[in-house]
Amino acid sequence: MSKKLFTEKEITQLSKNPYVKTVSSKGITYTDEFKQYFVSEFSKGKFSRQIFEEAGFEVEIIGMNRIKSASERWRNTYKTEGSLGLKDTRKGNSGRPRVKELSLEEKYARLEAQMNLVKAENELPKKDSYVRRGAEEVRLPASQKYILICEVIEKYNLKNMVKFLCEATGVSRSGYYNYFSAKSEEQRKRQEKKDEEAKEIILKAFHFKGRKKGARQIKMTLAGQFQCVYNLKKIRRVMKKFNIFCPIRKANPYRRMMKATKEHRVVSNVLNRQFKQDKPGKVLLTDITYLNYYGGQRAYLSVIKDGSTGEVLAHYMSNRITMELATNTLLKLKKNRKFKKAEDALIHSDQGTHYTHPDFQKLVRKLGLNQSMSRRGNCWDNAPIESFFGHLKDEVDIKACKTFEELKQDIDKYIRHYNHTRYQWNLKKMTPVQYRNHLLKVA
Repeated sequence: MSKKLFTEKEITQLSKNPYVKTVSSKGITYTDEFKQYFVSEFSKGKFSRQIFEEAGFEVEIIGMNRIKSASERWRNTYKTEGSLGLKDTRKGNSGRPRVKELSLEEKYARLEAQMNLVKAENELPKKDSYVRRGAEEVRLPASQKYILICEVIEKYNLKNMVKFLCEATGVSRSGYYNYFSAKSEEQRKRQEKKDEEAKEIILKAFHFKGRKKGARQIKMTLAGQFQCVYNLKKIRRVMKKFNIFCPIRKANPYRRMMKATKEHRVVSNVLNRQFKQDKPGKVLLTDITYLNYYGGQRAYLSVIKDGSTGEVLAHYMSNRITMELATNTLLKLKKNRKFKKAEDALIHSDQGTHYTHPDFQKLVRKLGLNQSMSRRGNCWDNAPIESFFGHLKDEVDIKACKTFEELKQDIDKYIRHYNHTRYQWNLKKMTPVQYRNHLLKVA
């Protein structure tokens, strides 16, 4: 059969020929009269091409491969079955064989086979530990599907269901039979042996100098210390196969969930380091820092600072790093009676999950603020608040605080001092509150 496909223009042209019953992009169905006419003319000594041309067909459109195959098929049919063999007896004349109607018993057998397959498939761990709604399901490799089908067929005696089960799982039947052939079995054994050898040398690199390593470090260590060059993909495949993993710098499950659900949204760097705009309440800077105090305990401090005046407008502390750290700081800003929001005011932060969270962004909009974020991994885009945290940790004896309440009192006391009594050279030698009043006065 020819692989040439007809264009829309060619289909229109061919369908006008009285000897064509139907035509599609893939093939032509000729009338019974033309088949009989062709056999009659061919017996008179005419060539196939000549007969088609005399019937009004353009050989360049149909192609000689189609003409030759049709000629051979019709002549052979006429020899064995006569004129009756040239008649098209198919219903609807679609050019395709009809699909056999299944009996109730066959439908029930197929349904039962599919249920058994699904039951066996569900026994396998199909979901990643950290995957949540909206995430992609972990797909089984074809080899595992072949084994699954084979086990179901043997367990429930479904030898005549191979084709149906392969279609149900989305694998090819030829691939299924090839997987269990003797040649493939031998190849898999050879591959298994190679993987075992690779595992041994990868483990040597993995434990070299008593330091566990990732795939890239293993590749470099193999080349540098063991004069062995392995492809990075092979190293990762063998590590995955034999459960060799590096515990350092594992992916954050919360970030994976965040990407999967696509709820968090990063916004552009609107501020672009224009911190001082000589207008109080115009630029608000926010961030979270950790405070290590007595006995290895840790607390977290969230701050909102005015970029123009340097005044700390709101702060909130917690011994747990939850969403409330960011949202409660915003609520405290709302309650601050001395804070007056300027026109087109914006709040600027890094790209932390607290600030990309829909709850935080919703509250920002509710307060009538625009939002801006630093570029990824660029602390200079939020430098003033990083500087504030540095001064706080230098000037407060955090490690001497024995309890969370004691630490909280010291932080509150320092922020009052910072706003009202800590003079700053770059604020015309004024305190942040004095400088705020100065700007309001000259505005």
